[in-house]
Amino acid sequence: MWDSEIRAMASAHAIIASSVFMATVVPAVLVENFSVYRTHLVWLYSVCGAVAAVNVAVFGLLGVSPPAKKHTLLVKSCLHFLLFLSCSSSAVVVLYGALFWSKSTLETFSLSVLLSTLTTLRCLCVLGPNVQAWIRVFSRDGAMSVWDTSLQITAGCSVVGAWLGAFPIPLDWDRPWQVWPISCTLGATVGFLTGLVAAPVWIHWHRKQLTYKSK
Repeated sequence: MWDSEIRAMASAHAIIASSVFMATVVPAVLVENFSVYRTHLVWLYSVCGAVAAVNVAVFGLLGVSPPAKKHTLLVKSCLHFLLFLSCSSSAVVVLYGALFWSKSTLETFSLSVLLSTLTTLRCLCVLGPNVQAWIRVFSRDGAMSVWDTSLQITAGCSVVGAWLGAFPIPLDWDRPWQVWPISCTLGATVGFLTGLVAAPVWIHWHRKQLTYKSK
């Protein structure tokens, strides 16, 4: 049973990872002079849209999402997403020292949208708008299934990747990817992809311990 769940997760993660690739390739064909650096916001929102759509579709088809009335779940999920988006915007301002009410307002908000898409949306797809489930999953030893552990790993990798991406910004290398918030969004995306790969591998390696904890 665990092996089948891990295989299903690996397949789902491969599809989600491919959506990031397609979100980079398709605009390059359709948008003139497209570049991850020069037209960064186009790329960022392309990734957000692709990852969001694929996550909702994949988790819905796998039946991972918790049972609930569809309309109620949709409304609550949207409210939770908007709430986290506001909170993460504030966190971005504090942690990275960005001036939210400046010429970088759109860029800062866009980084927040990306982080919310890579972290919160996946949690909503798996856990629904259940605050207690969120607290349980992100507490120590709170994961009770392979999907819970996957959320921990991918969310953690995304946030750490964005944080590490901020380090090169103040350096005087004069590279195009040092412009705010390009390195942070690239770091978050690379971290997310790393988490997608690492989660099934880590879970498979520790499946005996995870099985014991879930009993």
